Amino acid sequence: MNRTLYTLLFHLGLPLVALRLFLRSRKAPAYAKRIGERFAMNLPAMRKGGIWVHAVSVGESIAAAPMIRALLQAYPQLPITITCMTPTGSERVRAMFADEPRIQHCYLPYDLPWAAGRFLDHVQPKLAVIMETELWPNHIHQCAKRGIAVALANARLSERSARGYARFAGLTRPMLAEMSLIAVQTEAEAERFRQLGARAECVQVTGSIKFDLRIDEQLLPRARALREQWQATERPVWIAASTHEGEDEVILAAHRQLLEHHADALLILVPRHPERFNSVFELCAAQFPTVRRSSAAAVAADSAVLLGDTMGELLFLYALADIAFVGGSLVPNGGHNLLEPAALSLPVISGPHLFNFLEIAAMLRDAGALQEVDDAQGLAAEIRRLIELPQDARRMGEAGRAVMKANQGALQRLLDGLGRLL
Repeated sequence: MNRTLYTLLFHLGLPLVALRLFLRSRKAPAYAKRIGERFAMNLPAMRKGGIWVHAVSVGESIAAAPMIRALLQAYPQLPITITCMTPTGSERVRAMFADEPRIQHCYLPYDLPWAAGRFLDHVQPKLAVIMETELWPNHIHQCAKRGIAVALANARLSERSARGYARFAGLTRPMLAEMSLIAVQTEAEAERFRQLGARAECVQVTGSIKFDLRIDEQLLPRARALREQWQATERPVWIAASTHEGEDEVILAAHRQLLEHHADALLILVPRHPERFNSVFELCAAQFPTVRRSSAAAVAADSAVLLGDTMGELLFLYALADIAFVGGSLVPNGGHNLLEPAALSLPVISGPHLFNFLEIAAMLRDAGALQEVDDAQGLAAEIRRLIELPQDARRMGEAGRAVMKANQGALQRLLDGLGRLL
């Protein structure tokens, strides 16, 4: 398949795209808003000539935040336009940079030549930075036509994904050849990109910028103060973060088993997607005394579950806990960022499905900072073990923090590479 055929198929598939938006909007009404932006129409007024950063959704936006803040500091004269594809990603971008006047934001238009061209003519960036592996052939080609350098930042490419791209070499090879920098996390991924057609001199191993996560110095004191306010400093508190459909029932079953041994245990349950907040609350409230974080109500002595139904607070909710389970891993979703709890020196637990974070998971596992479980019984047993053996929990947390420190520096290497393009 070449780019012409890809573009034709994309146009033919637009009715399916519209149907998908409609179906998503039934669960998340925000998908029905700002549709014009997805076709590069009704775009907000923007300053031209800056840096364009694309982060597909929440996870990529959070990962991109330190890089964006560093770029704001390094290039005080340039605006930065951030695009994403999801309403949750959009909310996160606006929350993170609400007080930064040089940040501009809209949805990324669909990967159609005319939409991509219209967007680029509206923004006129000096540099395009795509987070991780969100590769859109027409956007990249339209950048190349306009002389806009394109960098792939914090890039990752699993062996499975590489095989998929290789099947469409007529599309993939020229697209990768048009990129000016591919900053990958590991040497294995660098080799995969080179084999797929990236220019060798443009591929650089920088490591993962997720290791460069900075924790606000007020985060832990704020968390301690809130636990004192709840009179919960002696309660065992564990968090199940970024959970997906099919995981919440398992987590609640594990919590029920845990309560048989530790009746005062508190679970902080944080669904990944806001459209699930209400349904997960109903699930929790049917079984346990449950408090919604959004209600600002205090956690009482008889509260068994705190539902984390707010945006932009995940790190704070992690800081409230003693033990962390990271979701998207009991179901085959590939997992989520294991480094956020590790950065807070928490022992980390996950399910077996970590294919989006294989290298990071291996580092944490080898260091003794990560424990994997398969089901509710295994999860309950591991939480109970860490409550009853606090020295083990402390050792796991310290090991995770050591892994974080040992692998920092990727952000500066990435910034150096981007600086050469500017």
